[in-house]
Amino acid sequence: MLTLPPLRYLAAREVQECLPSVEAAIELAGSTLHGLSHGEAEIPPKLGVHPRPGALLHAMPAWLKSSDVVGMKWVSAFPNNRAAGLPAVHGLIVLNDPATGAPTCVMDAAAITGARTAAVSGVAIKAFRPSSSTVAILGAGLQARTHLQVLRHLLAKPALRIFDRHEERAGRLAGEALSAAGFASAVAVGSAEEAVRGTDLVISVAALGSMSQALPAGCVEDDALVVAVDFATYVPADLARSAARFVVDDISQFLAYRDAGDFEGYPDPDASLGQFVGPVAGFELDGTLAPPPAAPHPRKQHVVVTHLGLGLLDVAFAHAVLQRAEAEGMGRMLER
Repeated sequence: MLTLPPLRYLAAREVQECLPSVEAAIELAGSTLHGLSHGEAEIPPKLGVHPRPGALLHAMPAWLKSSDVVGMKWVSAFPNNRAAGLPAVHGLIVLNDPATGAPTCVMDAAAITGARTAAVSGVAIKAFRPSSSTVAILGAGLQARTHLQVLRHLLAKPALRIFDRHEERAGRLAGEALSAAGFASAVAVGSAEEAVRGTDLVISVAALGSMSQALPAGCVEDDALVVAVDFATYVPADLARSAARFVVDDISQFLAYRDAGDFEGYPDPDASLGQFVGPVAGFELDGTLAPPPAAPHPRKQHVVVTHLGLGLLDVAFAHAVLQRAEAEGMGRMLER
């Protein structure tokens, strides 16, 4: 029997060093979502177990047919870890040889999770509100920080308003945004409503396990884009129902979550985000799509994009990281 080659392991630092640039990450997210919406992927709903109250472990397998990349993210979320001074989220990504199924690489998932999540938000911004000048960020954790990079890349010196239930965290993030340049202003505000009113882009990135903090009715501008990364923490069902378009990263996964009890009262999505990505070459976005079905009540013009996190994107980003790691000889080779 042939001896399998060693398995490459990439630590968190190495993964961080091998991540694609912000521009390349947005292009990769767009092309991957485009493939998903055109039947070029196999991605089942997340499979989970829940060994402690409020905790979960998810298996997120995926195969991107167009590039023949296959693998899985195995991620845990234990909110009570914070009390012990431990991260709430841990994860690994395993890539496999699509021809034999043999594992080829194992890598830390943290940096990829942050990069791909912000990149998907970038796809939504490019598709719906590429000229946003005022941005509300709800939540000031790690996801908010990765989103700053995307906002700085896509938008021309936007003004930021940041809200977090922990005032000092919002102030710290505002300071980081100002010191990094690329923003006209960055201020911490005292409520989510204060952050959102008058802005044309809202990004909700509350921490895992946050209590529901639904935005009050009427505080979102008629033409705003709302990007929800934290399920329904800030975005209530009526905001999705009244949107001109309610868009999700993957319709089947959203419906599975809704059937399981999340997103109570939410409507069926009008479309998946990949439907708004034009020709993959050059990542040209095409904002045209057939109008959403007629609604029984007048619809405002705001757009809601909810993305729940797809193993397909984790695998696509991990493959990009692996290619660079191989080219630069990075990682530790482990015997089978």
